[in-house]
Amino acid sequence: METKQVIRKEIFKRRKEAETTQIVEDSHAIFLALQSLPKFQQAEWIYLYIDCKNEVQTGEIMDEALRLGKRVAAPRVEGQEMVFYEIFSRDDLAPGYFGILEPKDGLPEAIAEEGLLLMPGVAFDKDCHRIGYGGGFYDRYLQKHSGFYKVAVAFEFQMFAEVPTEPTDIVPDLLITEKTYYT
Repeated sequence: METKQVIRKEIFKRRKEAETTQIVEDSHAIFLALQSLPKFQQAEWIYLYIDCKNEVQTGEIMDEALRLGKRVAAPRVEGQEMVFYEIFSRDDLAPGYFGILEPKDGLPEAIAEEGLLLMPGVAFDKDCHRIGYGGGFYDRYLQKHSGFYKVAVAFEFQMFAEVPTEPTDIVPDLLITEKTYYT
Protein backbone atom coordinates (compact mmCIF):
# COMPACT_ATOMS: atom_id res chain seq x y z
CA MET A 1 0.00 0.00 0.00
CA GLU A 2 1.27 3.47 -0.86
CA THR A 3 2.00 6.01 1.87
CA LYS A 4 -0.31 8.92 2.58
CA GLN A 5 2.31 11.32 1.22
CA VAL A 6 2.59 9.45 -2.09
CA ILE A 7 -1.20 9.27 -2.42
CA ARG A 8 -1.60 12.99 -1.64
CA LYS A 9 1.00 13.89 -4.27
CA GLU A 10 -0.77 11.74 -6.89
CA ILE A 11 -4.21 13.19 -6.14
CA PHE A 12 -2.94 16.78 -6.14
CA LYS A 13 -1.48 16.06 -9.59
CA ARG A 14 -4.78 14.56 -10.80
CA ARG A 15 -6.77 17.51 -9.44
CA LYS A 16 -4.43 20.02 -11.06
CA GLU A 17 -4.82 18.24 -14.41
CA ALA A 18 -8.62 17.93 -14.16
CA GLU A 19 -10.62 19.94 -16.68
CA THR A 20 -12.69 22.73 -15.13
CA THR A 21 -15.79 21.70 -17.08
CA GLN A 22 -15.49 18.15 -15.74
CA ILE A 23 -15.06 19.41 -12.16
CA VAL A 24 -18.23 21.51 -12.55
CA GLU A 25 -20.24 18.65 -14.13
CA ASP A 26 -19.12 16.06 -11.60
CA SER A 27 -19.69 18.45 -8.68
CA HIS A 28 -23.23 19.01 -9.95
CA ALA A 29 -23.84 15.24 -10.13
CA ILE A 30 -22.62 14.92 -6.52
CA PHE A 31 -24.89 17.82 -5.49
CA LEU A 32 -27.91 16.09 -7.07
CA ALA A 33 -27.12 12.85 -5.24
CA LEU A 34 -26.60 14.65 -1.93
CA GLN A 35 -29.73 16.78 -2.07
CA SER A 36 -31.85 13.69 -2.78
CA LEU A 37 -30.77 12.05 0.50
CA PRO A 38 -33.43 11.96 3.23
CA LYS A 39 -30.66 12.93 5.71
CA PHE A 40 -30.05 16.13 3.72
CA GLN A 41 -33.73 16.87 3.33
CA GLN A 42 -34.40 16.38 7.06
CA ALA A 43 -31.32 18.17 8.41
CA GLU A 44 -31.85 21.55 10.04
CA TRP A 45 -28.10 22.26 9.91
CA ILE A 46 -25.69 21.68 7.02
CA TYR A 47 -22.03 21.99 8.00
CA LEU A 48 -19.93 22.23 4.85
CA TYR A 49 -16.40 22.97 3.75
CA ILE A 50 -15.60 25.72 1.26
CA ASP A 51 -13.95 24.16 -1.78
CA CYS A 52 -10.64 25.19 -3.31
CA LYS A 53 -8.09 23.85 -5.80
CA ASN A 54 -10.40 21.55 -7.79
CA GLU A 55 -12.11 19.92 -4.81
CA VAL A 56 -15.76 18.93 -5.14
CA GLN A 57 -17.50 22.30 -5.39
CA THR A 58 -19.82 23.11 -2.48
CA GLY A 59 -21.32 26.42 -3.62
CA GLU A 60 -24.40 24.79 -5.16
CA ILE A 61 -24.95 22.79 -1.95
CA MET A 62 -24.68 25.96 0.14
CA ASP A 63 -27.07 27.87 -2.11
CA GLU A 64 -29.67 25.08 -2.08
CA ALA A 65 -29.48 24.61 1.69
CA LEU A 66 -29.97 28.35 2.24
CA ARG A 67 -32.80 28.43 -0.32
CA LEU A 68 -34.53 25.64 1.62
CA GLY A 69 -34.25 27.61 4.86
CA LYS A 70 -31.62 25.35 6.39
CA ARG A 71 -28.96 26.76 8.66
CA VAL A 72 -25.51 26.57 7.10
CA ALA A 73 -22.12 26.59 8.80
CA ALA A 74 -18.59 26.71 7.43
CA PRO A 75 -15.26 26.19 9.20
CA ARG A 76 -12.58 28.65 10.18
CA VAL A 77 -9.17 27.46 11.41
CA GLU A 78 -8.23 28.98 14.75
CA GLY A 79 -4.83 27.77 15.91
CA GLN A 80 -4.91 23.98 15.85
CA GLU A 81 -8.71 23.79 15.94
CA MET A 82 -11.49 24.19 13.44
CA VAL A 83 -14.54 26.20 14.52
CA PHE A 84 -17.76 26.36 12.50
CA TYR A 85 -19.65 29.64 12.09
CA GLU A 86 -23.12 30.17 10.71
CA ILE A 87 -23.16 31.80 7.29
CA PHE A 88 -26.12 33.40 5.59
CA SER A 89 -24.71 33.95 2.08
CA ARG A 90 -21.49 33.69 0.09
CA ASP A 91 -20.82 37.31 1.11
CA ASP A 92 -20.06 36.04 4.62
CA LEU A 93 -16.82 34.45 3.38
CA ALA A 94 -13.33 35.94 3.05
CA PRO A 95 -9.84 34.50 2.39
CA GLY A 96 -8.31 32.96 5.51
CA TYR A 97 -6.08 29.97 6.37
CA PHE A 98 -3.90 29.19 3.31
CA GLY A 99 -6.09 31.56 1.28
CA ILE A 100 -9.15 29.31 1.69
CA LEU A 101 -12.45 31.15 2.03
CA GLU A 102 -13.76 31.05 5.59
CA PRO A 103 -16.44 32.84 7.61
CA LYS A 104 -15.70 36.49 8.32
CA ASP A 105 -15.26 37.78 11.87
CA GLY A 106 -18.43 38.68 13.72
CA LEU A 107 -20.59 35.76 12.58
CA PRO A 108 -22.24 33.56 15.23
CA GLU A 109 -20.51 30.34 16.18
CA ALA A 110 -22.52 27.31 15.06
CA ILE A 111 -23.16 25.18 18.11
CA ALA A 112 -25.43 22.46 16.70
CA GLU A 113 -24.49 18.96 17.75
CA GLU A 114 -26.40 17.22 15.00
CA GLY A 115 -27.15 17.71 11.34
CA LEU A 116 -25.32 16.79 8.16
CA LEU A 117 -21.60 17.51 7.94
CA LEU A 118 -19.74 17.43 4.61
CA MET A 119 -16.18 16.15 4.82
CA PRO A 120 -13.54 16.95 2.24
CA GLY A 121 -10.66 14.60 1.63
CA VAL A 122 -7.72 13.92 -0.60
CA ALA A 123 -8.30 10.22 -1.19
CA PHE A 124 -10.72 7.48 -0.15
CA ASP A 125 -11.28 3.76 -0.48
CA LYS A 126 -14.52 1.82 -1.01
CA ASP A 127 -14.86 1.33 2.77
CA CYS A 128 -14.98 5.13 3.18
CA HIS A 129 -11.55 5.36 4.77
CA ARG A 130 -10.24 8.85 4.17
CA ILE A 131 -6.92 10.58 3.76
CA GLY A 132 -7.25 14.24 4.64
CA TYR A 133 -4.78 17.03 4.15
CA GLY A 134 -2.66 16.02 7.13
CA GLY A 135 -3.78 18.58 9.70
CA GLY A 136 -6.28 16.33 11.48
CA PHE A 137 -8.82 19.17 11.75
CA TYR A 138 -11.90 17.11 10.86
CA ASP A 139 -10.83 14.11 12.93
CA ARG A 140 -10.33 16.30 16.02
CA TYR A 141 -13.57 18.21 15.45
CA LEU A 142 -15.65 15.07 14.97
CA GLN A 143 -14.15 13.35 18.01
CA LYS A 144 -15.68 16.17 20.07
CA HIS A 145 -18.89 16.52 18.02
CA SER A 146 -20.03 13.00 17.18
CA GLY A 147 -23.75 13.62 16.57
CA PHE A 148 -23.44 14.58 12.91
CA TYR A 149 -24.31 12.41 9.93
CA LYS A 150 -20.98 12.55 8.10
CA VAL A 151 -20.96 12.63 4.30
CA ALA A 152 -17.72 12.76 2.35
CA VAL A 153 -17.80 13.92 -1.26
CA ALA A 154 -15.11 13.08 -3.80
CA PHE A 155 -14.44 12.46 -7.46
CA GLU A 156 -13.88 8.91 -8.71
CA PHE A 157 -10.27 9.81 -9.51
CA GLN A 158 -9.73 10.20 -5.75
CA MET A 159 -10.65 6.55 -5.10
CA PHE A 160 -8.02 3.91 -4.27
CA ALA A 161 -8.37 0.18 -3.60
CA GLU A 162 -7.07 0.82 -0.09
CA VAL A 163 -5.70 3.80 1.82
CA PRO A 164 -3.60 3.79 4.99
CA THR A 165 -5.55 4.46 8.17
CA GLU A 166 -4.82 5.60 11.71
CA PRO A 167 -6.75 4.75 14.90
CA THR A 168 -7.79 8.42 15.24
CA ASP A 169 -9.30 8.62 11.72
CA ILE A 170 -13.01 9.39 11.61
CA VAL A 171 -14.79 7.45 8.86
CA PRO A 172 -17.74 9.13 7.12
CA ASP A 173 -21.12 7.43 7.23
CA LEU A 174 -21.44 7.83 3.47
CA LEU A 175 -19.18 8.73 0.56
CA ILE A 176 -20.69 10.18 -2.61
CA THR A 177 -18.87 10.41 -5.94
CA GLU A 178 -20.20 11.52 -9.30
CA LYS A 179 -20.94 7.86 -10.11
CA THR A 180 -21.99 6.07 -6.93
CA TYR A 181 -22.36 5.86 -3.16
CA TYR A 182 -20.05 4.04 -0.75
CA THR A 183 -20.99 3.07 2.82
